[in-house]
Amino acid sequence: MNRKLYIESLFLVLLGAITSLSLPPFNYLIINFFTFSSFFIFLFRKFSQQNDKKLFFIYGWLFGFGYFLSSLYWISISLTFDQNLKFLIPLTIILIPAFLALFYGLVSLFFLFSKPKKVISSFLIFSLIFGVLEFIRGSILTGFPWNLIAYSFSNQLELLSITSFIGTYGFNLFCISFFTSPAILILRDKNKDISVTLSFLIIAFIFNIYGTSYKEKFDKTLKKDFDYKIRVIGSNISLDRFYENINTGSVIQDLIKLSNPNAKDKTIFIWPEGILPNISQEDLIQYSSLFDVRFNKNHLLVVGTNSVSEIEGEKKYYNSLTVYDYKLNILNSYNKINLVPFGEFLPFESVLRVIGLRSITNNYQSFSSGDQRNIIQINHHDSLIKILPLICYEIIYSGKLFKNSNFDLIINISEDGWFGQSIGPKQHFVHSIFRAIESGKYVIRSSNNGIAAIINPIGQIEKNINFGQSGYVDLEGSKSIQPTIFSKFGNKIFLMLILLYIFLIFSFNRFKK
Repeated sequence: MNRKLYIESLFLVLLGAITSLSLPPFNYLIINFFTFSSFFIFLFRKFSQQNDKKLFFIYGWLFGFGYFLSSLYWISISLTFDQNLKFLIPLTIILIPAFLALFYGLVSLFFLFSKPKKVISSFLIFSLIFGVLEFIRGSILTGFPWNLIAYSFSNQLELLSITSFIGTYGFNLFCISFFTSPAILILRDKNKDISVTLSFLIIAFIFNIYGTSYKEKFDKTLKKDFDYKIRVIGSNISLDRFYENINTGSVIQDLIKLSNPNAKDKTIFIWPEGILPNISQEDLIQYSSLFDVRFNKNHLLVVGTNSVSEIEGEKKYYNSLTVYDYKLNILNSYNKINLVPFGEFLPFESVLRVIGLRSITNNYQSFSSGDQRNIIQINHHDSLIKILPLICYEIIYSGKLFKNSNFDLIINISEDGWFGQSIGPKQHFVHSIFRAIESGKYVIRSSNNGIAAIINPIGQIEKNINFGQSGYVDLEGSKSIQPTIFSKFGNKIFLMLILLYIFLIFSFNRFKK
């Protein structure tokens, strides 16, 4: 019995680990048809043998642990930059996957509670539970919607176009069903059950037709040229600048040189998140002499900075996106709302600081969260540009980034150096593709030690600076499309899909009776 349990445990962990190869940057999505089907078959057959609640929870947890252990190992790399935090690396490698795997444990536990008997209704229940719990994982405790199985399709833009209608969580629910549907061929009660597997193949085909039509419509749309440029900087400046007291002025000079400003060109320069060491938002003006050499009235600068404000005698620090004119006067700014736990703020800080812990990205107290995300209006030589600001990690959230879609561009600035040469920066970048399609807007992404790019509203990467390289790309015009269905209704559409699945479950049960 113990030997059998050991083999089953190893099988489930390996199944989860293999599944992670379907994610960026590998994208071997065909693997999921085997792994998801195998996981469902395992749970379905186990119910007929025993229904131990504790064991069923462990089954799902083991699958999830293998999945997250192999796909999120890179988070621990951020701890290598501080000698005082290196002792946490083994804990991070194990504890984060172990925590996230709890949601997968609940998937198998709730599946047990559904008392699976009929294959089709059990298949739909499994998909529904999995999809809903993935939504919860991305929402509670600040949310961590990283590595949804939907990201396996990040290279299939025609199929991804459906996210403009149903969003990422809706598409994720479909993906779970699609990948699990081959199990019906093995477990079917009757041959006509195969029609459900065929139905999901047909749905995928319809999604692809929709995406092809969507792309053709976009391609035929006329491009509107700007009377200015948006220059997106991708840099490869080491994080040592924060730990070795590298001169701030030298970093600024490197970035100005990299930006290559032309005196005659009206240009908005986008620099990455937190790129300037040892300086706050208000202090940048002290370096105006460095900008005077190359910057003039034709130029504006958008850059990630730290900012500080004093409220009732208490200093609060923010991770900010700031818009400056060429004289480095602050025109507008946005304070990041969705902060990274332990990275930018320390939960239970008053307790954990006593034992020597602190947030990774700053040497003082935790960052505070901004109040709200407003659309920033930039007036540049009689041109009004409306941008939605997103800093780093905020790009990963689906359906709650904006309520008003009356803006022109999403500007996302990021520092990906915390994750070294791992797969982390590549996974992070892919979220930008999904947000572009969902919103129907261009995403302008400036990154240090990551991938900088211009992504159009159908998810195509029009221009980019590859991982590990430095340079710039320009956006000089754009095509616009009608507001997407998802941008209007957000995750209410996911709720409608949940109701559809519930209707189908009851319908199949009635049909069987």
